[in-house]
Amino acid sequence: MTDQQQIELRETVRTRYAQAARTVTAGGVAEDCCGTDPIAVDQTFGASLYGADDRDQLPIQAAAASLGCGNPTAVAELRAGERVLDLGSGGGIDVLLSARRVGPTGKAYGLDMTEEMLALALANSAAAGVRNVEFLKGNIEAIPLPANTIDVVISNCVINLSVDKPAVFAEMARVLSPGGRIGIADVVADDDLTSDQRAERGDYVGCIAGALSFTEYRDHLSIAGFTDIEISSTHPVAEGMHSAIIKATKPVPDSTGSAEPAGACCAPGCCPPESATAGTTSDSP
Repeated sequence: MTDQQQIELRETVRTRYAQAARTVTAGGVAEDCCGTDPIAVDQTFGASLYGADDRDQLPIQAAAASLGCGNPTAVAELRAGERVLDLGSGGGIDVLLSARRVGPTGKAYGLDMTEEMLALALANSAAAGVRNVEFLKGNIEAIPLPANTIDVVISNCVINLSVDKPAVFAEMARVLSPGGRIGIADVVADDDLTSDQRAERGDYVGCIAGALSFTEYRDHLSIAGFTDIEISSTHPVAEGMHSAIIKATKPVPDSTGSAEPAGACCAPGCCPPESATAGTTSDSP
C-alpha cells in the first residue's frame, strides 16, 4: 500500500465515523460497522454485545454510537486505581465503563482521530457525570502519551481499520508499563483466507478487508514484545471471519533489566529450546 493509498483510506475511515457521530448527535442511531442494520438490533456488532447493566448506566448516545464487535471491558479484568487507554474510543462507551471499573483513584483515556466522535464522547462523559476520563485526539499509530504510563490497553474493533498495524502494536507496547496488559475485541480472519478473499467478504471501512489472520495477529504481537498471547473467537461476523478477544502482556524485565520478546531471534545455541514458542497459544477456531 502506497503512502497516498494509506492517506486516502484513513480519510475514508474518518469520514465514515464522523458521519456516524453526527447521526447520533442528531438523535439517530449509527449503523454498525459491517452492514446497514441499526446497532440496537444487530447481534454481531454494536451495543447489543453489552449487557443491559452496562448499557443502562450510560447515556443513550454512548450506546447508540457503539460500532464495535465485542465488549473489551468485560474481559480486561480492570481493577481499582488502574490507568486504562481505549484505542479508537468513538462515542466513549468503553472509556466510561472503564472509568467506573477503575474508580476515582484510576483513570480512563480515550484516543480517537475524529473530532465529531470526540465531541460526542465529551458530551456523553458530562451527561454520565464521569470525571476520571480524558479524551485525546490522535492516531492509534502514534499515541500521544508517554512511555510506561498505562496499565491496560483496550480497543473495540478498531485495529483492523489501521493502515499500519505493526506501528499500533509497537505503540501499545511503548505506553504500557511493564506487566501491563491488553484486552482487545477485533475482527480476525481464518489463516487460509487470502487478502482478496477477505475483501470479498466486506470492505476495509466495514471492519473486514483489513482484518489480520489469527497467525498474523499473534506474530505482530510477538514481534512487538508481548507474551502470554491468547486469541479466542467469540462469534462469526462473515464466512471465515470472527469477532475475537485478544489478550497479551508486556513482560516485566528480569534482574538484568532485559525482557526478551517472545519469538525474538537469537544466535544459534544462545536460547533455550522452549523460547521460540513461550508465551503464545494456538487457539484459532
